[in-house]
Amino acid sequence: MATDASRRATLSDIARAAGVSVGTASKALNDRFDVNPETRARVVRVAAELNFRPNALARGLLAGRTRSVGVLTSDLSGRFAPMIVVGVENALGAEESSVLLSITRGEPALERHYVRGFIERRVDGILVVGSSPDPRAPVQGMEGTPAVYVYAPSSSPEDASVVADNVAAGALAAEHLLEQGRRSVFVLSGPPEAAAARDRAEGVRAALAAAGAPLTPLQTLYGDWTEQWGWDAVGGVLASGAEADGFVCGDDQIARGAVDRLLAEGVAVPEEAGVVGFDNWDVLAEYGRHPITSVDMELAEIGARAARMLTSGGPAAGVVAHPGRVVARWSTLGRAKD
Repeated sequence: MATDASRRATLSDIARAAGVSVGTASKALNDRFDVNPETRARVVRVAAELNFRPNALARGLLAGRTRSVGVLTSDLSGRFAPMIVVGVENALGAEESSVLLSITRGEPALERHYVRGFIERRVDGILVVGSSPDPRAPVQGMEGTPAVYVYAPSSSPEDASVVADNVAAGALAAEHLLEQGRRSVFVLSGPPEAAAARDRAEGVRAALAAAGAPLTPLQTLYGDWTEQWGWDAVGGVLASGAEADGFVCGDDQIARGAVDRLLAEGVAVPEEAGVVGFDNWDVLAEYGRHPITSVDMELAEIGARAARMLTSGGPAAGVVAHPGRVVARWSTLGRAKD
C-alpha cells in the first residue's frame, strides 16, 4: 500500500496494510507479548516499508515518559555553560530525547516561570546548569520532578549535583609538574572568595605534600582571573629571589600572563620553569603563540553525565565530582626546535 507522499504514515495506515486492527498494530509495534509472532513480524515489516515513525509524545505518555528534558541556565554567553549544554544535547540526542532550553538571566522569577512551563509540558526531568562552580540555592517549584544541578551544585544535600572536581584537578596539575621534576612550585590562583580558586589550590597543596614537597603559605597567592595578575604575581616571585621551577595558575588567563612575564624576565620556559593552567580554553591554551599545558575540566562530559543520571531511573541525592584531565603542551613539555 502506498501513502500520500505529502503526509506521514499513520497507525491506521499500518493496520490497514497489514490486515489487522489498529489495536493489534499498536501492540505489535510496542512489542506486547499478546501478539502472534507472525502477525508482529508482518506489522513491523509494513511499518518499515511505509517509513512509519510513531508520535514521540503519544508514545512517551503511554510509557509514562515524554522523552523531553528541561534545561535551565543563567546565560549562554560565558565559556562554561555552552559546553555543558552541548554535552547534555549529545547525551539526550543519543537517547532520542529532546531538550527544552530556557535562559533565566539569573532572575528567580524567570526560573519559577520556566519551571512551571516545563512541568506543564510533562518533561521527564530538569537540569539546572550554572555558570560558575559556586553553590546555589535550590530552584523553587520543582518538587516531585527529577532534577540534577550541573556545574553549580545545589546548596541542599537532598538534591543531586554533578560538578567539576577542582580539588582533584589541582592535584592533577601538581602531579604533572612533579613528573617533570619540578619541586619548587608556586600557586597563582584566582580570588580567594571563589570556590574554584580555593579548591584548586588545596588540590595542589595536598599533592605536593604527599610527594614530600610541601608548599609554604608564601607559595600560594590569590588574585584575579586575569593575565595581568599572572604577570604581576610572577614578577613578585622573581623579585623576591625565591626559588621557583613551576607555577600552577588558577586558569589559562593567569597562566598566559605568567608565561609572558617569565619569558620577559629571561626565564626559559619550560626548561627553567613549567607552567600549568586550568580550563583548556583553546584560544589561550592551544592556539596562542606559546601553547599552555592546561587541566581540561571536560565540561561537555559533565553535562552528558548529568543528563544520563537524570534519565536513568531517578538521580540520587548528593554530589558527583568529575576530575578532568591534563592536556600537556609546550609550557611544561617544550617542543622540537625547527
